[in-house]
Amino acid sequence: MPTPGIDPGRRASAAANAITRLHREHYGRGAVSAHTVIQRDYVIVFLEDIYTPVERTLIDAGQQVKVRDTRQAFQDAMTVPFSEAIAEVMGRKVIAFMSQVCFDPDMAAEIFVLEPNGNGNGNGNGNGNGNGSEG
Repeated sequence: MPTPGIDPGRRASAAANAITRLHREHYGRGAVSAHTVIQRDYVIVFLEDIYTPVERTLIDAGQQVKVRDTRQAFQDAMTVPFSEAIAEVMGRKVIAFMSQVCFDPDMAAEIFVLEPNGNGNGNGNGNGNGNGSEG
């Protein structure tokens, strides 16, 4: 059950800020902007302008596969911290985490599936769109 008293926009912003903060702490750089979509049992955090200078150099040299592989290994290692952060914000257990990066445009999507709460409408607030600019 979501924490009472937090509106959908604030919850979405908190999710974006939490994921951006974790990226910054573990990559040394967070996204320039982040936006969250919350719908029923799903939370998606879109991160823009995500690549480090080293990754950007590799991408410009045609090494996208290496950057994607490294990012995927990072996401695998961060499944628990990312899921715990979203569970805390949403007040619900995360049952699945998926991640995808894109090179043009420079973006990533962190996708979380929440455990159904049994009331038939997911998080109880329809959807929330928010953004966080922590980065």
